This record gives sequence, structure tokens and C-alpha cells, in this order.
Amino acid sequence: MTSPAPDESRNRVDALPKSWNPSEVEGPMYEGWVRAGFFGADPTSDKPPFSMVLPPPNVTGSLHMGHALEHVIMDALARRKRMQGFDVLWLPGTDHAAIATEKIVETQLAADGITKDDLGREGFLAKVWDWKDRSGGTIGSQMRAIGDSVDWGRDRFTMDEGLARAVQTAFKRMYDDGLIYRAERLVNWSPELRTAISDIEVKYDEVEGELVSLRYGSLDDDEPHVVVATTRVETMLGDTAVAVHPDDERYRHLIGTTIYHPITERQIPVIADDYVDPEFGSGAVKITPAHDPNDFEMGLRHSLPMPNIMDEQARIIDTGTEFDGMDRFEARVKVRERLAEEGRVVAEKRPYLHSVGHSERSGEAIEPRLSLQWWVKVETLAKAAGDAVRNGDTVVHPASLEPRWFGWVDNMHDWCISRQLWWGHRIPIWYGPDGEVRCLGPDETAPEGWVQDPDVLDTWFSSGLWPFATMGWPDASRDLDRYYPTSVLVTGYDILFFWVARMMMFGTYVSGDAVLGGGEGGAGTVPFRDLFLHGLIRDQFGKKMSKSRGNGIDPLDWVQAYGADALRFTLARGAQPGSDLSIGESHAAASRNFVTKLFNATKFALMNGATADPASTPSLDRASLTAADRWILDRLEQVQLEVDAAFDRYEFGKACEALYHFTWDEVCDWYLELAKVQFNSGDETLAERTRTVLGSVLEALLRLLHPVMPFVTESLWQALTGGESVVIANWPESSGVDTDTTAAQRITDTQRLITEIRRFRSDQGLKDKQKVAARLVGLDEAGLAAQRPAIASLAQLTAPDADFRATAALEVRLTAETVTVELDTSGAVDLEAERRRLEKDLAAAEKELAGTTAKLGNEAFLAKAPEAVVDKIRARKEFAADEVARLRARLATMGAE
Repeated sequence: MTSPAPDESRNRVDALPKSWNPSEVEGPMYEGWVRAGFFGADPTSDKPPFSMVLPPPNVTGSLHMGHALEHVIMDALARRKRMQGFDVLWLPGTDHAAIATEKIVETQLAADGITKDDLGREGFLAKVWDWKDRSGGTIGSQMRAIGDSVDWGRDRFTMDEGLARAVQTAFKRMYDDGLIYRAERLVNWSPELRTAISDIEVKYDEVEGELVSLRYGSLDDDEPHVVVATTRVETMLGDTAVAVHPDDERYRHLIGTTIYHPITERQIPVIADDYVDPEFGSGAVKITPAHDPNDFEMGLRHSLPMPNIMDEQARIIDTGTEFDGMDRFEARVKVRERLAEEGRVVAEKRPYLHSVGHSERSGEAIEPRLSLQWWVKVETLAKAAGDAVRNGDTVVHPASLEPRWFGWVDNMHDWCISRQLWWGHRIPIWYGPDGEVRCLGPDETAPEGWVQDPDVLDTWFSSGLWPFATMGWPDASRDLDRYYPTSVLVTGYDILFFWVARMMMFGTYVSGDAVLGGGEGGAGTVPFRDLFLHGLIRDQFGKKMSKSRGNGIDPLDWVQAYGADALRFTLARGAQPGSDLSIGESHAAASRNFVTKLFNATKFALMNGATADPASTPSLDRASLTAADRWILDRLEQVQLEVDAAFDRYEFGKACEALYHFTWDEVCDWYLELAKVQFNSGDETLAERTRTVLGSVLEALLRLLHPVMPFVTESLWQALTGGESVVIANWPESSGVDTDTTAAQRITDTQRLITEIRRFRSDQGLKDKQKVAARLVGLDEAGLAAQRPAIASLAQLTAPDADFRATAALEVRLTAETVTVELDTSGAVDLEAERRRLEKDLAAAEKELAGTTAKLGNEAFLAKAPEAVVDKIRARKEFAADEVARLRARLATMGAE
């Protein structure tokens, strides 16, 4: 390769801004990529396919830092696979978020004094679609801002026509197979939203309540009675039993009898059940089957009545008491007051800290409530999902999370899929005038006079079909043929049980479909081959980010402040399979500095005429290269192999660490400095070879960094190569050249020698740029004769003249030889001031040595102090001893001792 003409080199430098300003570059650059079609998948391509689906964020929201982490990981995978020659499909989309969306629109209507009931179902849905069309693009613009290389031409929405067809098809098949049924069961109920909600939409918080102990039965101590404790006094209106442990001697005489209920005045049975803990409280518990999950299970075991005492807004109903019509919290107070008046409140503990489930969407305490709902029978589906991982059809990364997966799918309960909402996929069940029930598929029409079930499906039902429904299922398509099953699913371990399990159950269920490549009785095609589970984002103190804590960070704020590349590198550098990562402003600032370092290094290379040709690998006669050139080329090769291995194991943090330290510590801190010496040698042939090596190393490094830092690498790669885009450049491949161990050793020795000289200079009080005369003894014997110019330049040394007299010296042990460095520091250092400084430091070191020695000689101290404390003092003593020796030696060279 020859150097570019001076004008060409200058033009390439001038094409870059004076400094990297991401806000001016990133937006236009991204839109240019989209216009060029770089992100589009091609099902007719002869390249091997690689496919992913984006976990669809809620259309109501915006990207939080957890989303950003997920998107950066997926984008890094997609960009690298494209560069490796794969036809990449990364399919984007958003979720209709039934509860959140309906609540937003209801709130907007309420501001105008309108309810959804005023509009009716169709009118309300028209309002929701209008809101979605106006506000649903926020996520997409944010994805563009962080550089997501998704195929925008395949953007999907969980309520679009194709997904609706898939949902109806899946529901009907499962219904016909007996996997979907309707039953009255206990659910998480949101009184504000007036719907059942899923487990993932319930968050548990420690709250201050009260624990009230109540007396059931007679007030006469000689007559049958029991004391029960509860935090929800109002639920006693729905009690149908009192339970004790069968082996509890205190209550054995009451088992099988009835006891007086103080409010309803009914006689309720005393039952025995192993679930009751005789050591907790009085050992007796009240049983309210319709409003407590444990009581519900006990009610099933003992065939107890299950009266529902609350309506959909959690108001007391149908108890025949003065509390009917009251809100549950008002009733809690009034019931307790009445019982207190009757002398039935035995004890009250207030405040009483206990865990209470709250609706994540509306914030209020959820109410366990018996309700008629639609359910999926999960036993066979969950088994198939578990077997997919057991059999290795889907591989979990990290493998350490497999037990959590099995713990969930092997113990899964039937899934409540109905929601009492209007926005969402309506359940395709129709009821006839004479009580007929029929499930209709997407191509079927209900008979006249039939009425559709009013409920909609849980959002997780439609998103569970996402990997194949987005590619055209249940109809045949080229995308399904080519891209399904997907290559990898990237998601957080916190939704492993909710979304991932649903997809696995649905995927294995429909896998026999001929459309998915299965046949009759076809078995077990999984929706994704690899499952990469990332951790949670935490702040710099290790606390989970959340709005309630006020420690959440908007990723777009960091994009604006530091650039998308800095955000991306910060997140990718901390991303290890299954591990949480803590980040703060300092991490983003450090990543921005790294971007700046890379920018300045490449600009320096261009200013010195270094370029690279993306169409060909430079022809390098390694025998003619310097040790520094051979060393950096070998290190590039080793880092490339390390990065490849880390990417293949989804260890993004390790890949980024390797690239960071190679770029900063080896390319910038060492090779660029060594290259300057070679550029300034006066040997144009040497300078030309240096340009070739530097350009080659930077060009490959920019390609390696591109998946994680796409914007700055694109700008620099285009300037360095004149090529179209690094997005479509080839991923670096191994050269197959053996490592030059001799060159590596020589550069290692050179680095060590320069580092020790710099440290010695600092100890001598010399300024960084202050030149001093020096004589290097043993350099030739150490094999470093060729490195003499570099050592002199980087250690700020000049050649000794005829009057040279060494005033200081150090010995540096290298691989095969010890090199003695003799320096003439006379006139360079204020000896008296330096002597005073060293004497002060020596006194402090001697005091530390004496103190730590005394402590370690104190037997009483050693007997009581923790081992870690003793070890710390030993380390302090060793450090102090070394300092004393060093400072005394330094003073000795100055004639003080």
C-alpha cells in the first residue's frame, strides 16, 4: 500500500470535525443507513440467516435504561452478524399494553368529564386508536436515537391485523384441544381498573398496617371460643371456617364442631388442615376462600362455601350487614370498631409492617377476588417448555439460571388470560340465545343474534405468539421459512417466567404446524435457539433504578449529554450474562472520554498520512517491520480472537474490556507514541511502513468496535478508508500468522524500561517534559538496541556528552539482562528543596512503620482483632517498610546519608 497524495490525506482529515460532536452527526447518519437499506433482511438472499425479534416495548411508554441495555445488546449482535456475512432480520414492534393504554385514554377523557361508558365500546376504541396513531411513535424515535439497526419495513404491533389473526387462530386451537376453559377462580383484582391483572403487574411493598386479634365464639371463657389475627378485618364478613392444625392439642376438642361468627351470627365450622402454623399467633386462622389465595386452596380441600363479599370496585356487598355499600377500607375501620364495642378485639398491633400487593399500573392495593375468568391449562404446555431446555433445543445463557427456569415451568399454575377491559384482543367466544357457546376462528362469522364475550385477552397472550406471528403465522410465508425459529432471544431475567415462558409454551405447542416446518405430530420446534438473559440496571450505589426511588436515568438524557456511543459502550461494558450492572454519570463520562480518545487517535493517524483500503488487505513484509509494528499487529490478532470468543458466549462486558484496554493502553498509550518516533526518524521507508501498519490496525479496530459504538466508528472508518460504510464492511478475520514472541518480548521490555525510568524521574522530582542526559548500560545485551530512539524519546532522555557525570542511577531487570540507567540531574532539580521533601516523607513512613510494627507485636490486639484487620495492618507495614527503604536510598544518592 502506498501513502495517499498529500491533498487526499488532507481532505480526509478535513472531512472530520475538529472534535467529535455526536449531536450533529448521529441523527443524519442513522437516517442515511436506513435510506441505504442496510438494516433490511432479504429472504431471497443466499447468505446464512440470523434472526431476532425485539421484545416489544409498551406503546404507551418510552425507553428506560433497562430497554436501552437490551437494545444495545441486540444491536451489537445484529451489526456483528451482518459484518460476518449473515442475512440479518431484527424485527421491531410494540405491544398494545392493554391496561396501561386504556388507563391513559380514560384519564384524558376524564379531564373532559367523559367516561368510556359514555362513549360505548366502539366509540372508546376509536379514541384509543386515535391516541395510538398520535402518540405511538415515541419508542421508534428513541430507538433511532440509540442506533437500533432494526428492519423498519417489518415493524409490527400486537393489535395489527396479522397479529389479530394469529391470536384468534391460537385461541381456537387451544380451546378445541381442551387447553382453554372458563372457571371461577381466585385472581388478582384491581378495584380501580376493575379487571383481573397478571402476577407480573403486581408489585409487593412493605406497608404499615395493623394486626388485629379477634375473638370468635363465646365471650364466656368457659364456652367454646378461638382468637384469630388478621390484617384485613373487613374480610371476616366472608369467613366460612376457622382452621387449626390437626395436631394442635389446644383445639383438638373443637375440630369438627361449629363456632359463632360475631358479625354474621352464623355458625361456621372449625376445620383441621396441615397448612396452619400452630406456632404463629394463636394457632387458629380465619378462612375467607373468596378473598385470600391460601384460604381459597383450603376452601377447595374442605369444600367450603366461597361467598364473594366485594364488587368490582371493592365495595362490600351481599353480607346482609350494615357494612354493605362501604369501601373495603372504610369497612375495615367500622367492623373493627363494632367488634371492639362488643369486647371481641383482644389485641391490636399498630403499626404492623407486612407485605401487600399493589397494582403496578394504578398503584392501589390489589384485592384477591373470586371471579369467573378464562384460563389456559398449562400442565402439558409447561412440560414442553421445560423439556425444550432440558433437551438442549434452547440453550440458556447463563446456564446458572436454568434452575430458575425449571423451578417456574415445573410448578406453573393455570394462567388467567381474560381481562375486563375494552382495549385488546377480544376473546373469540360467542354465546347463543339459548346458552350455546362457540369459539370462532379468524375466518368464521357468528350467527345473527349471538353475543361475543366482553373480555379481552391478557397482553401476554398476544406477545407470547410474537416470534412466529410477526412473521406471518398462521399463514405460510418466506419469512417463516427462512427466519423461524429465531436465532436468539435477548431479554431480562426478571421476565423469564412471564413472557419467555409464554413464548416457549406457544412455540412448542404450534410447532407441529406444517407452516412452521412441522408435520402431523411434529415435535417441539422452539421459538429461539439461544436465550440470553441480561441483568437489571442499578445505580452507582447498587440500588435498583425506579421512579419511586428517584434514581432512574433517562437513556436519552445520556445520548444528549454524552452521545449514543457513550451510552452504548457504558451499557455493553457492564453486560454479562445474568448479572446486574451498576452505572452512573461517571461511567458515561468515562465512555465519552474513550470515544474522544479513539477519535483523536484516528485523526492523528490521518494527519500523518495513514489510511487503509477496505477492498484489500495490505501486503506487509513482516520481516521488514519494526518490533513495535509486529507487536501491535499480533496484539490486534489476539484481541480479535478474544472479542470473537466473548461475543459468541454473549459476554459483552469482556469483549468491551478487551477492546477498551487494547485501544487505550496499547494502541494510544504505546503504539502511537512509538509510531511518532518512527515517523520522525527521517527514514521515509520506515515512515511509510508505519503508516500502513497504523492504518491497518485502526481500520480493523474500528470494525471490531462498530457493533457497540456505531456512530463514531462509521465517521472514522469512512475517513480512514474512503469506503461506503463500516455497517456493510466485513468482520475482521484471523490472519493465520504466528505470533512473533521475540517482538512481543522486546516491546514488553521496552515498556518496562520506559515505565521504570519515568517512575524514577518522578521520584527525582523531574518535570514530565524535562530532558536529562542519560547513559543506558546493557541495552544492546538486552536486545533493545533498535529501541534506543524510542526509549530516549518516551523517557525524555538526551545522549550524554563528553562532560557527562551521573548524579543518579537505577537498575531495571528485564527478561534477559539488567539495564543500568545513569542520569545527570545536576541543574535539573532543586536539591535542597527535594531533600526537604524526601526527609518529610521519610519521617511519615518511619512513623507508620513503627506504629504498625507495634500493633503487630501486641499479643492482646492480635488475639481480639479480626483476621481481615490484621491482614490490612500487615500490608500497611510492608508498604511502609518499602517506602522507608526507597526514601533512604534516594537520600543516599543525594549525599544526605
